Amino acid sequence: MTAGSVAAAGSRSVTGFAAPFVLCCAGVALFSVMDAAMKGLSLSIGLYNALLWRAVAGTVLGLILMIVTRQRWPTLAVLRIHLLRGTVVAFMALLFFWAIMRLPLAEAIALSFIAPLIALYLAALLLNERVGRQAIGASLLGLAGVGIILSGRIEAAYRPDALLGAGAVLASAVLFAWNLIIQRQQAQLASPIEVAFFQHLVMLGIFLLAAPLWAVVPPLQAVPLVILAATLAFTSLAALAWAYARAEAQRLIPVEYSAFLWAAIIGWLAFGERVTLTTIMGALLIVAGCIIAARTKRADMAHVEAGAV
Repeated sequence: MTAGSVAAAGSRSVTGFAAPFVLCCAGVALFSVMDAAMKGLSLSIGLYNALLWRAVAGTVLGLILMIVTRQRWPTLAVLRIHLLRGTVVAFMALLFFWAIMRLPLAEAIALSFIAPLIALYLAALLLNERVGRQAIGASLLGLAGVGIILSGRIEAAYRPDALLGAGAVLASAVLFAWNLIIQRQQAQLASPIEVAFFQHLVMLGIFLLAAPLWAVVPPLQAVPLVILAATLAFTSLAALAWAYARAEAQRLIPVEYSAFLWAAIIGWLAFGERVTLTTIMGALLIVAGCIIAARTKRADMAHVEAGAV
């Protein structure tokens, strides 16, 4: 191969990576905006109604896209996977959005980054995958980051339920890690539109169980925010799915950690939230652990932004 052909191949590689990179950046940013929209919506109409009406809007949007794009109806086996993942995501979303009502967005996002490290051990438990020494070291680094963030919670004068919020994020991260394992199967069996539609449909079915007790028609001024949250969720899911289908996960995973920056900016602009030094230090350790683990496994790890709910 000549020097010219090598240079041309390298140029095509860079050009071919540019579009997935840009779409991944856009997807992460949109998810961060969606988190802020859901926080505002939860504070105004309550967490349950925010989740319920976003699920309604997302299901309607998904059904329209399923019909317009003529998506096939999944088999019973695939439906079972949709049902399992939708159920996991419903409780994951409940915990995460409950937490961000009590924590700054940037801090919640930083704690949620622990999910890929938890996924390593769930993969070992559920898929019989081997966890190497380097992955274990990466996990310990991530746990140290979590400890630093939590130490800031204990030492500073925060609201009494803030530590409960931090615990809810970590519980949500465990469910998100399980979600990553399920998503490995689901991505091979269904299109992004089908995945998004059934995720919203299953979540809607679960949230409707409590409708007789808690459901309230949202006020007119909240409807645009409901539609915005559902649209952002769908758009960001599609952007990330497109990006990960066209570039190696190990090249895109670092982009996911830009969610911390977006959350810090949006949290400051929308809610006046400040980012503490302990949050920044802890986030850096968690991200370092995740990157080490991703390079060790070189697995097709799904995107790690916990706002992907």
